[in-house]
Amino acid sequence: MTTSIAYGPARVLPGEQIHISTNPDTEPFWEAAKERRLTACQCASCGQFRMPPSAYCPNCSSKERNWPTLPGTGQVFSYAICNKNPANGEDYVYVPVVVELDQAGGVRLVGNLTGCNAEDMHIGMRVEVEWTDICDGWVLPNFRVTDPA
Repeated sequence: MTTSIAYGPARVLPGEQIHISTNPDTEPFWEAAKERRLTACQCASCGQFRMPPSAYCPNCSSKERNWPTLPGTGQVFSYAICNKNPANGEDYVYVPVVVELDQAGGVRLVGNLTGCNAEDMHIGMRVEVEWTDICDGWVLPNFRVTDPA
């Protein structure tokens, strides 16, 4: 006998609990996010994307970088279904996802997912970026399902 668990709709974690700290390698990503623009570090010499951003390209060792604007779409590479039951008794489900970003040479980004019931999740699901305001004026990229089929 197989038991099915109904999780309900996925949602993002409350933004007031998330704090961002930057360094010279990551700051362009977070500044673009404040503008609700998704970007990734790309080597200006060989064109290879890299996330997380780093001072040197792992392919050619160049220090030169571009930060192109990406379309903000991708597909789910991996995910987990998590239940949250805080002390106040509020139950909810959140789904951290690893998304392979379109037009970014295989770069993957982690975020939370909304727009579907957690039990309907599957690898390859199409998603688009959805912006979540968090502490100190920062904005976090999360993802929303665009095609639940």
